[in-house]
Amino acid sequence: MDLIGATMIVITADQVDSRSTPDAATATLARLNTAYAGGLVLAADRTAGDEIQMLTRDGQTAIDILLDLTRTGRWSVGFGFGRVREPLGASIRESAGDAFVAARRAVDRAKKKPTRFAAATEPAGRDSPDLEALVDLLLILRARRSEQGWELHDLLVGGLNQADAAYEIGITPQSASKRARAADLKAEAAALAPLARLADALDAAVASETQR
Repeated sequence: MDLIGATMIVITADQVDSRSTPDAATATLARLNTAYAGGLVLAADRTAGDEIQMLTRDGQTAIDILLDLTRTGRWSVGFGFGRVREPLGASIRESAGDAFVAARRAVDRAKKKPTRFAAATEPAGRDSPDLEALVDLLLILRARRSEQGWELHDLLVGGLNQADAAYEIGITPQSASKRARAADLKAEAAALAPLARLADALDAAVASETQR
């Protein structure tokens, strides 16, 4: 089989404390496959026990899925960068390649980190401390956000402007502005596109190296 590698990132996620908490994979897979269908090369699926896996078309989808999964604190998440065997299998479970190997290595390391995230490449020599460090900072920021901050975040992400979100919540626009600052909503929004570009650049660099 030939290998292809550009614009595809493997995400492997493992449920935290799965032996003592209810299974979260079924509901999570349904949500991911609905919300991110346009950015997934193959449908997200359970690969083993409490582990799920995705193959994304671009860095933005990968970052969006990461933030979705890590918000609950119930998943350790690994990004794998590398080439993927073509033709792809009929499902994620029937597909293979270097990116899958890298994602396995990444999620194993993510389980030992406070942020529950890691990224890896295959071959291993081009792992990206830059991407991982910047994502870690964003995850730490989000972990400190209050419920009130999340309430405003969700309304803004859902399409409301800040004034309309304030009305929906029942607070003044001034209070909404203070809440947005305390939740660092502008900082997060500004970081998303650069992080996606960094993921795409790493993916392209790994693909270019493995073609030599």
